[in-house]
Amino acid sequence: MDKIELLKDIIKNSTNIVFLGGAGVSTESNIPDFRSNQGIYNSKNKYNCPPEVMLSHSFFKSNTDEFFRFYKDKMIFKDAKPNLAHKALAKLEEVGKLNAIITQNIDGLHQLAGSKNVLELHGSVHRNYCMGCNKFHNLDYILKSNNNIPVCEVCGDTVKPDVVLYEESLDSDILRKSILSVSQADTFIVGGTSLVVYPAAGLLEYFKGKNLILINKEATPYDNKANLVIKDSIGKVLSEALKEL
Repeated sequence: MDKIELLKDIIKNSTNIVFLGGAGVSTESNIPDFRSNQGIYNSKNKYNCPPEVMLSHSFFKSNTDEFFRFYKDKMIFKDAKPNLAHKALAKLEEVGKLNAIITQNIDGLHQLAGSKNVLELHGSVHRNYCMGCNKFHNLDYILKSNNNIPVCEVCGDTVKPDVVLYEESLDSDILRKSILSVSQADTFIVGGTSLVVYPAAGLLEYFKGKNLILINKEATPYDNKANLVIKDSIGKVLSEALKEL
């Protein structure tokens, strides 16, 4: 039995699947990742400092104007559309097999594809809150702000994207729900992530189910612990595996 057929068989016999996805899920929607040769971490920028600095809490506080210039230029891809992976996962949820998507991405493409139970570890560019009065603002408000720094029209304070910056902690409620979902799953599909970033990679330690499936173009530190490892495009793999579902 080839690997796609084996994946089909595992999905068919699973009742509680959880998916954990990283940047590789969104690269097929032409959103660059962070760590590949073409990723954000290896791109030159006019600020002469690494992205970890540009996207840190301290830089946001001390250089707010420069933060938003970088954030709008490198982190927002408003025209991106869901790809085969997003659509396949939405289908898997629709038929009652997939109970949760845990994502490290902030682009909102899972929801755009139709997925409902999405746990966003690092937040979303589509949610933005005033630091003064906590009023919600959508992505268009950030992009169309008269000033580079978006300012709340109610109280005049800065509007901050609801994304987890370096030096900030993950949302404890989202992390708790993610751990609970993984611990209850019978099948855990992990795709498009190198599994070197914590605490996301640490979620694998909570999986006690039967099938650990890794789909990633490159090797990961957990390949030797998986029941099935497929080194290919996650969109291609998932769409082929779900053709007859």
